[in-house]
Amino acid sequence: MTDPAVRAAELRLDAALERLTAAFRTAVARPEEHNCACHWGSAEELALLKVPGAELDPDLLRRTWQAPDWDDHAAVLRRILPQLATALADPGSESFRYRAEIGLSLHRGDWQGWPPQQAATVREFLHAFWALGLVAPERVSHAGTTLVLCVEASGELAPWLDAWAALDHPVADRALAEAVELWEDDLLAQELPWYTWHDRDSLLATLTAWLTRHAPARVTR
Repeated sequence: MTDPAVRAAELRLDAALERLTAAFRTAVARPEEHNCACHWGSAEELALLKVPGAELDPDLLRRTWQAPDWDDHAAVLRRILPQLATALADPGSESFRYRAEIGLSLHRGDWQGWPPQQAATVREFLHAFWALGLVAPERVSHAGTTLVLCVEASGELAPWLDAWAALDHPVADRALAEAVELWEDDLLAQELPWYTWHDRDSLLATLTAWLTRHAPARVTR
């Protein structure tokens, strides 16, 4: 029997993906957008970014969000976001393995400065993705990296930790235990356990204080 918490989280993520697809289905890169054929791709591939909804193969999708030198990174990101978010939701996809790096790409796109409805759609996708990652047993070992995606995309740590603290669920506790084990050496060395574009010291202080408060009881249950 499906865990009701998992089913609710799956439905929330499905709804978030539908709203995100609806919000960005007509997005395209700027007509004058270009990139280096040697380092990014061909003229034919570039033309796909100027057609709304045209499917990109996984390799082209990765090259597109990874490229640091678009004239308008935000516009390119909006163009690929429905496909990218759908791929992220699949633990078997190539995109899922690049969650931390995709978080940095989202940050470069300054999605929080987009029109309010678009920004709210991206924010809800991130929260829904995080919520499922905390209760789905097959995702328990990935929670730490999913957290990095959300933190790097948003520049905030506290909201994601607050959601973790509020969730009374055995899988969320297991995810915390595995994350603590993964992060332990870095934390003992007073280092943030991931690369960040944000204020490393502030994130480390927030994470350390939260773990001190919440981890002891939850990892031993």
